[in-house]
Amino acid sequence: MSAMSGGPLAMHSVFVYGSLMADDVVRLLLNRVPPTSPGILPDLFSIKGRVYPAILPAQADKVSGKVLFGITDDELYILDEFEDIEYERDNVNVFLTDSSEKLETKAYIWANKDDPDLYGTWDFEEWKQVHMEGFLKMTTEFAQEMKFPESSET
Repeated sequence: MSAMSGGPLAMHSVFVYGSLMADDVVRLLLNRVPPTSPGILPDLFSIKGRVYPAILPAQADKVSGKVLFGITDDELYILDEFEDIEYERDNVNVFLTDSSEKLETKAYIWANKDDPDLYGTWDFEEWKQVHMEGFLKMTTEFAQEMKFPESSET
């Protein structure tokens, strides 16, 4: 990976929650597991009938997740594609629980702020037991399409 300008690569940090807290999912997408730090962000809801969570602003709950550090522009593009159009990447302030530091970072926010299917909270441990195996299969297929887009039929 090299920057088109020939200069140093831009590095990003991204707050992740839900399925991207699983190192196996991140490894399939980025071919590595970047350095991380645990963090907390307000606002997590589950989406009815889906195996992934969403965050929305201006709610009272907190989201536990982690910040991925050293994300390149190419990796950020992969994460953008993985999150698809249902999420918008935005800047958020995250509290890093291992250092008590506040960090401005990127996160994927649910795009439909009025979604009637938002409810309750999302449980990572339950997701790992019930949904992770199928999710890893889907992520593997997504990663292959990202690497070899000419082989996907659209």
